[in-house]
Amino acid sequence: MSLTQALEEAKQAFNAHTPMEIQTAMFRQIREQQESGIIYGRQEGEKARDFTLKNALDESVHLYDELSKGPVVLTFYRGGWCPFCNTQLKAYQKILPDIQALGGQLIAVSPQSPDNTLSQQEKEELTFQVLSDANGLVAAFYNILYDVPDYIQDMMKQAGMDLAEYNAMNRWILPIPSTFMIDESAIIRSAYVNPDFMQRLDSEIILHELKKL
Repeated sequence: MSLTQALEEAKQAFNAHTPMEIQTAMFRQIREQQESGIIYGRQEGEKARDFTLKNALDESVHLYDELSKGPVVLTFYRGGWCPFCNTQLKAYQKILPDIQALGGQLIAVSPQSPDNTLSQQEKEELTFQVLSDANGLVAAFYNILYDVPDYIQDMMKQAGMDLAEYNAMNRWILPIPSTFMIDESAIIRSAYVNPDFMQRLDSEIILHELKKL
């Protein structure tokens, strides 16, 4: 099953089991971002911003150091609480040997706290770098950071989810799910940025694009 198919199944489950008021709020947020006129994300041909973030073991990871080893597939996701993100990361884990065989590597970034990053990495058995973007600074560099609307905050709190606490910060922020293909000279060769968090860049497209680098 492709990632696109798995995400469609996850969406069907979401629609079948999620209260209508929650669905309405989620789809409202997607629609508002899609219709905002804002061009999210760094664009193809632009230079990728360097950054240093901590991984789940509290080790510093520098993007440009990683690029010296080969191209990087850099993906931003919302957090381990998001079923669509987990489906995405599991699918990317499956193609990790293919990414590495092409000389590339995979780095995933979310605003969740290092503790939650570690628990997710263990639970999902992810063997690529999973980094914690404290306060969303790197997501802001890549023009994909946004403040969670009040109506989504209220809905999540009612469901028992305090996103600020989960991310160990005092703000409710998230990145728009995005994947950037970056070559060794730090140039973004392709960019996928989609406000619809139920969709992600398919694994096969990643491998196809990586072969071009």
